[in-house]
Order: sequence, then C-alpha cells, then structure tokens
Amino acid sequence: MPPVAGTTTLLPVTERAPLSRKLSAIAESATLKVDAKAKALQAAGRPVISYAAGEPDFATPQFIVDAAAHALHDPANYRYTPAAGLPVLREAIAAKTLRDSGLEVAPSQIIVTNGGKQAVYQAFQAVVNPGDEVLLPAPYWTTYPEAIALADGIPVEVFAGADQDYKVTVDQLEAARTDKTTVLVFVSPSNPTGSVYTPEETKAIGEWALAHGIWVISDEIYQNLVYEGARAVSIVDAVPELAGQTILVNGVAKTYAMTGWRVGWMVGPADAIKLAGNLQSHLSSNVNNVAQRAALAALTGPQTEAEDMRQAFDRRRRLIVSELAKIPGVTVPNPLGAFYVYPDVTGLLGREWNGTRVDTSLELADLILDQAEVAVVPGEAFGPSGYLRLSYALGDDQLLEGVQRLQKLFGLD
Repeated sequence: MPPVAGTTTLLPVTERAPLSRKLSAIAESATLKVDAKAKALQAAGRPVISYAAGEPDFATPQFIVDAAAHALHDPANYRYTPAAGLPVLREAIAAKTLRDSGLEVAPSQIIVTNGGKQAVYQAFQAVVNPGDEVLLPAPYWTTYPEAIALADGIPVEVFAGADQDYKVTVDQLEAARTDKTTVLVFVSPSNPTGSVYTPEETKAIGEWALAHGIWVISDEIYQNLVYEGARAVSIVDAVPELAGQTILVNGVAKTYAMTGWRVGWMVGPADAIKLAGNLQSHLSSNVNNVAQRAALAALTGPQTEAEDMRQAFDRRRRLIVSELAKIPGVTVPNPLGAFYVYPDVTGLLGREWNGTRVDTSLELADLILDQAEVAVVPGEAFGPSGYLRLSYALGDDQLLEGVQRLQKLFGLD
C-alpha cells in the first residue's frame, strides 16, 4: 500500500545509515555500572553493602547549600553567563591553584566545567591529534582511555603493580615512549589506588616530560585528601617550567562532598585553554550558575567541615586496610590519598570458593556480590585483572560489616 501523502515512511533499521562507530566503541563507566547494580539490589530489598562509587557519603556543608539558596533569588543567575565560568569563581580557582598547586595563573587560563569529567574530556580534545599516543599509567580511572579514544588518540598503558605501590617510574615511561607519544596522564593521589607520588618521584617524571616536549594532563581532584603527613605535590610545583605544557584538572566534588553539583575546572596555557573554551562554547556553554555560586562558597568559605571529612576518611582508611590485610591471599598496599583501597587479590584466584571456581577478579567480584552481598569493582575496569577497588567513602558500621563478610567468605574465622 503506498504511503499516505504528508506522512513519513520509517525505513527498517537494516536500511538505515549506521550509528557512530566512535561512540559504539565507548564502554559504559564500569564504576557507575557496578554502583547502579548495587543500588538496584538494595531497592529490591537485598542487604547489599557497596564499595563501588567514588562518592563521599557526607552531606554538602550547609554554608555551601545556603549560598546556593541565596543565589536562587538573584535574577542575574537566571541568565547566560560567560561560557568559561563566572569571573569571581575563576578568580577563586586561581587563588586555590596558587595555594595548593604552586602555580600562579590568570583567571583567563581557567575554564569552569560540568564536573571534572568534562574537564578531562576537553583536555584531551585540546592537545590530542588523531593517532597520537597517550601514556596512561595503570591502574587508571575507567574514563581516561575512553576520553582518549574520543579525541582519536591511542592509550598506551604503563602498568605498575602492588610491588611498586602502583606508581610508574621514569624508566617505564621511557620504555613506552615512541615518536608518536605526545601526552602523559599523571594522577596523584590516584583513583583507583589511592597512591601518592613522592615529591622526588613527581619531579623526576615532570623533568622527563619536559625534556621530551610531552603534554601532561594532571588530574588533581583528590589533592586535598591525603593522610599520614603526605602531600600531593603538583607536577607544576615540582617542575615550574612544565606549566607551558600541562593542563590541571580539578573540582569541588570530592573534597566538599559535592559530586552531584557538577562543578569542575581545567587550568592550562592560554592557547590550550582557548581551544577548550571554543569547544565548551558549543558543547555546553556555562555551567549552572547556582552550582557555580555554591562552588565559590566552598573554595572561599571555612574549611573546617572539609577537614572533618578528611579525618573521617583517614579513620576509615586505616580500618579497611587493617581488616582486608587479615584475609589470606590478599595484599593491601597502604593508600596515602583519595578514598580508595586497591588490594591485590591474585592469591584468591585459580581456586574454588563455596563450589565456584574463580580465575579473574571480574569473576571474583561477581562471586562476592552473589555470596556476600558486597559490591566491589574488579581490576579489569582499571587495567589488568587481579585486583579489586573498594571505596571507603561509606559509613563506618557498613564499612566494617562489609569487610567482615569478605573475611567470612574467604575462610577467616
């Protein structure tokens, strides 16, 4: 029957032009996937304890919420504002960057983004060309390789295991470098491992990158969450000459329990920031103004509650490390930053547990969820198999109960 005039005939999917090959190759965030599964089980009445999400369990400090509430009544916040961010917030970010990263920058060298993820995405878009190789120390945050691929770059993993405290060396980076290497990803403190590079290690890597003209994308989102007197020295503080080829990524999400507010930023050389700014002007324009006002309050207001949260994380860190270390076959490097622990569980693999054989950390994570009702993220999400990531950003009682379930599952009386 011929189509009726004025109607649209839908072609069968088999005759339709294909979807984007680039986006089809991008994997869903593994951490969010595990967290969503855990929440679904909890909603169904299962007593699941989840160590999956990298999200503080604290409420955003009230003075920050109050600043947002006040901003709701200012008509200036109902309008478009500069795509790169509110000038007053960019000034506050410049002050923080000088204070915590040792780098003096103009507000024009800063772009406020919709969370740290957008800053990561735009950083790679600004400095990666098709076919460029990006050195990616592993274990790595699950978003990095996908963001590199979206920029048509090629991620080159450089792995450091528990015996190296998950920190790569200059020799490893040099062995992986080719004439196509243009970018290095540097993260300290690390997600997923919580490792913090020493000032000497950071300086050595920065000098190596400087000598070879390699761009550095340094994710500093956890720089204020450090313990036992450690300091996350910024790579541009360790090697000031590197500032001309470094983009810093940061945000308020982790330090101030503001993950849902979606305010991050990127800091870098004027030419790279100009490119990223042009992209953002088309991609999203300005970040929500009310959220920007909240971020301004976070950066310029009292830091007492942020410090209280850091101390709580430190207490939980010591507890989970000591309890996990009691499980035979589990090796637990001591994390000095962020709110993650990344045990080496190779000693639990290649064995049967309650009649189920597990050979990979992916299978192990499934077993743990099924038999102990504990959600963890397998090492395959961050690089090689043989590891688990547990976030200790959850209540003390749940944290201890979850580890005790693991101890029972793996035969510790």
